[in-house]
This record gives sequence, structure tokens and C-alpha cells, in this order.
Amino acid sequence: MRYCKIIPAMLCIMAMGAACGQKKGKPRQQEVVKNVQQLDEVVPQQIVERLQYVDGNDGLMEDSVMALSPAALHAAYDGQGGKAIWSSNGKAIPQADSLFRWIRDARLYGLNPAHYHAVALQQALERRNTDKESLRDAALWAQTDVLLTDAFFKLASHLHYGVIPRDSIALRKDSLLTDDVLNMLLREAITGNHISEILQSREPTHEAYRLLKIGLAEYESRYKDVVWDTLPSEYTDTVAFRHQLAVRLAETGHLDTLENNIGDTVALKKAVKQFQQEINLYPDGVAGKRTIQYLNRQPGDWIEQAGINLDRWRKMPDTLPARYLMVNIPAFRLQVWDDSAGTVLESRVIVGTPRTRTPQLSSVMTNFVLYPYWRVPYSIVFKEMLPQIKKNRHYLVEKNLEVVDHHGNIISPDSIDWQKLNKNYFPYVLRQMDGLDNSLGIMKFNFANRFSVYLHDTNNRKLFANSNRALSHGCVRVQAWDSLAMYLVSSDPRPEMADSVRAWLSREEQRTYAFPKRLPIYIRYFSSEYRDGRLRFYEDVYGEDARVRQYLR
Repeated sequence: MRYCKIIPAMLCIMAMGAACGQKKGKPRQQEVVKNVQQLDEVVPQQIVERLQYVDGNDGLMEDSVMALSPAALHAAYDGQGGKAIWSSNGKAIPQADSLFRWIRDARLYGLNPAHYHAVALQQALERRNTDKESLRDAALWAQTDVLLTDAFFKLASHLHYGVIPRDSIALRKDSLLTDDVLNMLLREAITGNHISEILQSREPTHEAYRLLKIGLAEYESRYKDVVWDTLPSEYTDTVAFRHQLAVRLAETGHLDTLENNIGDTVALKKAVKQFQQEINLYPDGVAGKRTIQYLNRQPGDWIEQAGINLDRWRKMPDTLPARYLMVNIPAFRLQVWDDSAGTVLESRVIVGTPRTRTPQLSSVMTNFVLYPYWRVPYSIVFKEMLPQIKKNRHYLVEKNLEVVDHHGNIISPDSIDWQKLNKNYFPYVLRQMDGLDNSLGIMKFNFANRFSVYLHDTNNRKLFANSNRALSHGCVRVQAWDSLAMYLVSSDPRPEMADSVRAWLSREEQRTYAFPKRLPIYIRYFSSEYRDGRLRFYEDVYGEDARVRQYLR
């Protein structure tokens, strides 16, 4: 029993040693006691060795997986007087089994079991099940205990905040999981045998997150052990290729039955179109190069993509407003949500190209402008317009542009020596006048942001028919701009305002309307969602999924 008395002091000395940055060799891998009754006395010493190893190796644990917080681990065992948390006298407590099941099922939550020491824990479990001597191995029990404690902390944190590092958009002030909070959750989970309840309480409560998780579980259940045959990289209009294509589409349910559709080219084309629509490819029904690239992705790739998007939902605020607007960049879609009625408005949108991306942001929409001027961003002036103006002065007239000096005066283009102007010297503003030829269209929706982007109508509305709508300079073009405007006006306590706005539109008046109830707006990047009863995937138009996949592997 002497170990129980000296453990707290040993932990303090250990922490001091770690502060000096001393590397620590791996702890003893085996210490078999004579009988299991001795384990509660010897295991604490083995736990100390493992915590020393973590401290001396910059948070790396003995299975080469990083600890979430060495300080939280210390606090956990300080609170136990150095004793084991997950076992007693050679017997695991039921909570350990519950946590191990969570680790094995981590993929159902879009998480990677390897992050939670799944391999080392599985090996330890197999040793105890096959080797009776290992039941008396204090080193094995200690290793399992420390790994489980870290796994619990990680699961609680990752279910709440996600695995992918947070950026300035995802930083949240509405909740905080400190080391003290993590240990409080651990005590609650152990004391009441509430592992699942405590971990599930860390998850987001957003409906879209819940549905995406359901879709992922269905997809995982159906395809986790499936390996699809790879199609040839180039389309060939042959019987052999059509057979391979039909087999592939039948595997995912795009063809009802392979037997009845194998020779039906109409059904095959319809199935290809359905697949293309689900990932925002042009639905021509032809299995071209890009379509084949997506058909050749294995189930694990799609499961990983869904997991990335669960992670993104974990970076949203704990509580969303009762009413808000969401732009989903990869889906090229805008939705307005109202708690009292669900989705009250939906519209196709056009977003920025991969070179001129629409930024992710959170803001509040304050007003809209009818028949707005468009102040051309300098990036567009220098890259696109100035070279054209130098070649042809009539370009300004063709594009309905006027030149304004820094005092707000309109300047005659003929009075300017355009050849002398460049990126370093341009004392003017180019402004596109209002009207149907204006790139902003009839209406512009304003919200504060450092990127100078906004939502607006467009004078090129035929582009909304495109499947890939990453076409703008960064602002978001809204197809249902008129419906959005009337929805925003509907909350005005003055019932006559709806008629006033319609009158302004018909008279083509330049007006600014400030909302009586401001509308929160979120522009986000969700490349997977559960929609219309199935898991949907969208093209990774900005390469954001590719950039963060490493964190889930």
C-alpha cells in the first residue's frame, strides 16, 4: 500500500522533470505479479511510468499516438490518488467495455478509431483473452488504463470541437472544454456508468448534423466491406464497358436491378444522370472522364468525406439563431431556416471560382439596395478591365462603367491618359451604373465582412442552369433574389412595405431598405449532407476536403 501514499509526490516530481524537456524511454512492458490482489498496489507505479513517458516525449504516448492533454491525464490520476480508473484488482469495470465499444464504432461519428488507441487497446484485450498470465500483468493494465483515459478525453473533445484544427471562422466562444471540464465529465461518466450519455452530450444538436450522422451510419452499414471494381479511365461505347458501368451503378442503387437493366441504354443513361446530379456534375448521362473518376472512388473515400463534414458541423456555434440564412458553397445552394417553419426559402446560387473563392464567414444581413451601383474591385480593374480600356476606350460604354475620382466626382474618360495608369497609380474608382446591365442585377444584399462580398442578383441569369456554379469573383449570386427580398420584408411591422418595395422595383428606383429584424448569415463549406432520404456528396470545388483529409487519417 506504500505506493498509494507516494503517488501524488511522484507525479509532482515527474512534472518537474518533464518541464526540463528530458526524453524518457518507454516504460516497462511487463510486470507480472503473483496474484491479482497485488495489482491495485503495483499498477499505480506503472501508471506513473507511462505519464512520465508522455511528459518526456512531448505528449507522445507509448503506442505512438499523441495525447490530447498531458495535464488532463495528470489531473485524472491525481484525483484518483494515482490508482487505476478503468480496472480494479485485475478486472475491467463495465465502463471500460462501454468506452471500448465507442472507440470501435468511432467511424459512425466520422472519427478514426486509430486516434483513440484502437490498435493498442485491441491487442491488450486479445492478450488478456488468450493469455491467463497477462491478467496479472500490471504493465498491461496500466497501459490500457492510461490509453482509455486519453481516449475518453479525445472523444469528448473531438465530438464537440472536431478533429480538424479550428481557424478564425470556427473559433467558438460559446463553450470551452478545459482540462477541469474534461475531468469532470470523466468522473460523471465513471460514477454513473454513463459513458454514452456523457459523450453524446458533447455532440452538436443541429438537425443537419443529426441527419448526416444517420446517413453516414446507413452508408457505412451498406458499403463498409464493399470494394468496387475500377472502371476504365476512358469512356468507350462498347458492350463490355456498359456492362461494367451497369454493375457499378447497381452496387450503389442507381440501377434497381442489374438483370433487368444490363442492356437498357435508356435506364443506364438515367442512372448515370442521377449519379452526376448528386455530385453537381453536368448531368449528360455520359460516363465521361470526370464521372468515371468519381465512380471509381471507393466507399471508404465517401465515408471519409461524410466524416469531414460532420467535423465541420462541430465547428458551428452550439446554438444557431431561430432564423438564419446559410450558403453552402459546394452545393451551390442558399437556404433560409426558421425554427417555426423549417426551411422557408431555397435558391440556387453562384459562388466564386477556385481562383476567386467565396470566403467562409459569419455575419448579419442588414439591408438590401435596389438598382445598386457596382464599385468594381481593384483586383478586377487591374486584371481584367484596365488592359481592355487601354486597347479600346469604348469598353467603358459597353460595360456601362463610369469613372469617379476620390472626391466622388464623375470624370470624363476622355480627360484621362489611360496609358499612364497602372496598379501603383490609379486615383479613380470604376463604377457600373444601375440597371439591368449591371453585374449586380436589380438587388444587392449587404452584410458586414472584411472581404467586401455580398449577395446579389445578376445580369447573367442563364448561368444558374449550370451544374458547376463556381463562376463569380467571390460574391454570391442568388437566383431567387426576389423571393429572398420579400421574405425579409415580411417581418416588417408596417404591412404596406411589401407594396412599397414592389412599387420601387416597377419604377426602377434606387432605394436602400434596412431590415427591422436583421438576418444572421453563415457561408460555409459542406460537401456532404443527408438530403431527400439519402447521403449526398458534392464536388470538392475548392479542394478543402483534400486539404483536411490528413487530420482524419
